[in-house]
Amino acid sequence: MKIPLLIAASLEANGIPISLALAGLGLIVAILLIRMVVSQPAGGEKLRKVAGAIQDGAKAYLRRQVITISAISGGLAVLLFLLAQSGKVHWATPVGFLVGAACSLAAGYIGMRIAVMANVRTTQAAEESEQKALNVAFNGGAVTGLLVVGLALLSVGVFYLLMRGDGSDQKAVVDSLVGLALGSSLISVFARLGGGIYTKAADVGADLVGKIEQGLDEDDPRNPATIADNVGDNVGDCAGMAADVFETYAVSLIGALLLGTLQIAPEGGQPAALVFPFLIGGIAIIGSVLGIVWVNLRRGSASRLLMEGVGVASLFSAAAYWPVTRMLFPDGLTLKGAGGAAGAVHGAGELFGCALVGIAMTFLVVLITNYYTATQYRPVRKIAKASQTGHATNIIAGIGVGNMATGLPVALICAAIYTSFSMGGLYGVAVAVMAMLAMAGIIVSLDAFGPITDNAGGIAVMGDMPAIVRERTDALDAVGNTMKAVTKGYAIASAGVAALVLFGSYFLELEAHLGRAFDFSLKDPEVLIGMFIGGLLPFIFSALSMDAVGRAAGAVVKEVRRQISVKPGIMEGKDEPDYAACVDIVTKSALREMVIPALLPVIAVIVVASIPALGAEALGGVLVGTIVTGLFVGLSMTAAGGAWDNAKKLIEEGEYGGKGSEAHAAAVTGDTVGDPYKDTSGPAINPMIKVTNIVAILAIAIFFH
Repeated sequence: MKIPLLIAASLEANGIPISLALAGLGLIVAILLIRMVVSQPAGGEKLRKVAGAIQDGAKAYLRRQVITISAISGGLAVLLFLLAQSGKVHWATPVGFLVGAACSLAAGYIGMRIAVMANVRTTQAAEESEQKALNVAFNGGAVTGLLVVGLALLSVGVFYLLMRGDGSDQKAVVDSLVGLALGSSLISVFARLGGGIYTKAADVGADLVGKIEQGLDEDDPRNPATIADNVGDNVGDCAGMAADVFETYAVSLIGALLLGTLQIAPEGGQPAALVFPFLIGGIAIIGSVLGIVWVNLRRGSASRLLMEGVGVASLFSAAAYWPVTRMLFPDGLTLKGAGGAAGAVHGAGELFGCALVGIAMTFLVVLITNYYTATQYRPVRKIAKASQTGHATNIIAGIGVGNMATGLPVALICAAIYTSFSMGGLYGVAVAVMAMLAMAGIIVSLDAFGPITDNAGGIAVMGDMPAIVRERTDALDAVGNTMKAVTKGYAIASAGVAALVLFGSYFLELEAHLGRAFDFSLKDPEVLIGMFIGGLLPFIFSALSMDAVGRAAGAVVKEVRRQISVKPGIMEGKDEPDYAACVDIVTKSALREMVIPALLPVIAVIVVASIPALGAEALGGVLVGTIVTGLFVGLSMTAAGGAWDNAKKLIEEGEYGGKGSEAHAAAVTGDTVGDPYKDTSGPAINPMIKVTNIVAILAIAIFFH
């Protein structure tokens, strides 16, 4: 009997260092994967030239983005430092802000750099076999996946241990982490928006002139916007998604720590409650590594193998969570009741059940999104069929699919919230979210696989590779499109539940700050006003980002038309387009356009909090409104965009008239409309929701007394 107790005590004392060691192991595996990818042949001179242009464009964009974001982040860090000096926030909050911002940028930047090295190697591997190309592309994506979870767990864990070693009380330690959450979230909004505006402005501009006006195929080297389009895939879907999931992971972990501090009775298992989220993350990293190994060792269709990888990671994590939960909570977990006294007790089995809810939610969100966006299922085929009767019916069908695609995910989120809350209160919901986000290592690997295969196809066309190479990369790209849609659904669904955790943290933090119970009633006009304002934010945010894509795409269209007019030899293959001009136009436009929408949630929270007549009640209403409408808008836009894209691919494969038909022209229009839906506005709503919640938590000490 003494041995299990000793193991449990050791796990409670050393659980965080153990989880950090597992995060370090994930980074070591990522380094090994980088060496594996780089060791693959990069093809001949023509392939390397095309790949080099894509790499240069991506580096140039990210370099400018880092400069722009650093200037804004530096200003906010100075503001937080001044607030810390006045005692409004913890002294380490500005330091945490800079750490979160730096790690979020690093996760995106390194992942993107590996992706642009993996794309040309995937093209070359496709000449040998589709299976070889699958392995190269997936391993390139897996680097990003492991970097995201490894850096997120390490940054939060190391900062937490350093602050705890400083001698600060537990509440102050967790308060300092809110700055890290804000830094990672704000950078994520910028990365998602900037990358999304870039990739879709280039894509839409290339399609409008190249495909619709000139009748060129995808990635035709005669299209001056082709390189910018391929660059955009990397800065949007690699760098943007990496920063997005990094911040969701970090924010969810910090939210669980905040709830563990505020909701768990000190005598009822608080230390174990603070260790448990870290161990969930560490164990899942091993599960993700096993899933990556599984995909590399197996043979078969890309779609099936990638889903098997998720299954292996999920099963291992679920099996490992049970003994850890039992050892950490042998006597259960006691929540605080009224007045801070001991309240409800939740057993180890219930907390393990919360973790299972998170894993099940991951798998089910993947399956649901796959149904609405994969070519073999009814929703995509419905859009493709509607394309036969014109552009308008294609658009109508796509909007219908996007709206319908919100039903099952929201029902799943409601079931997950109810079940996990029943088993563990708000802390149980935080455990479920953490278990869901802990799977990000394998899920982000699927997402980064998409732009690598997309680029590989473009490089194959521009590098004059044999037709079989493009066939193989197109097959992988179709799977990659579905994977990108799946991971966006995963990110938004997890953000919806994570936002509930932050919303609960807002109220617990407010009550702790005011020293009294806080009444939040829908009968109060302030609450309703706040809900209307919060519900409006995702619509204004998406409108601004859609307008930004439209303006930037318009600039690309003018440049492409100008080049074709000035150099008629471009269309005959006699003159080479000026690819760099389009890259430069999109880079400047994206960085200029991303600032106002990214700062919108910060400004909205500050304005509401600073109006005395509204107060904390209205700010709580803002959080509710933002979560609810943001979840629906984000899910609808990403599903519709993914379905439009794959409907076009289905027609290009020969169905409903094939390439060059009226149905194909209509599908191209739908895909063009869907591009900013699925890659700019929809995904960026995810970090925007969490920025709103985190700034609200920070605003408590500043505005409410």
